[in-house]
Amino acid sequence: MTTIASESIDRIAPTLRPEERTAMRQRWAHLLFLHWPVPIESLRPLLPPELEVDTYHGTAYVGLVPFTMTGVRPTWAPPVWGLSNFHEVNVRTYVHFRGTDPGVWFFSLDAAQRIAVRIARTFWNLAYHDARMNLRRSPTGEIHYRSERFGSDATPAGCDLVYRPEGSPRAAEPGTLEHFLAERYVLYAKSKRGLLLGRVNHTPYPLQPARLLRCEETLLAANGLVRPDAEPLAHYASEVRVRVYPLRPVKV
Repeated sequence: MTTIASESIDRIAPTLRPEERTAMRQRWAHLLFLHWPVPIESLRPLLPPELEVDTYHGTAYVGLVPFTMTGVRPTWAPPVWGLSNFHEVNVRTYVHFRGTDPGVWFFSLDAAQRIAVRIARTFWNLAYHDARMNLRRSPTGEIHYRSERFGSDATPAGCDLVYRPEGSPRAAEPGTLEHFLAERYVLYAKSKRGLLLGRVNHTPYPLQPARLLRCEETLLAANGLVRPDAEPLAHYASEVRVRVYPLRPVKV
């Protein structure tokens, strides 16, 4: 596996709306993006051999992203009470396929909706786990987010985060680190059929800085990742409305 210079990868094309049928619609809200730089060599053994580590000026990153999903539904159906709204937190890194389609590789995704977890495992080939989650916002603007994984087939893991959005929201400019980390519209998954690629589309994230007041988590370690001692980069986005497209096989 080789590393292609980040400057040579087209990062605008994936942001364009695909000319294909939308499979699902959903809303993502209260997104916290926490990112740590990590050695490229620490990621390679954890990725499918077909994918290459995506870097920003030679540096690779892992992310912890808690958020809330609402209105999750197929395009042909209305939202279902008790099924369409739930919290989620994912552990991820950034990859590309032979210099194209820069996207996300999810090490794990924890969600507080058991039916959604099973659907995502079965039909999207993603490493979802059941979790008990809670999100609350204090009168002073701090957001408290807690997740605890459960189930006999999963490594115990969770997070306890407190943060406060600061500053004014704005779209990240192409070429910046913020754009590299947040503006990802491609996901990869691996199945018995081989490597799969899925796309999403939404308006650019309204990003703003976030002040991290508490960061206790064991999710990175549960995925074989060593979290650096340094404070993570922290960004917040209030919400985006998302179109989700079907998974497609990648021709390797």
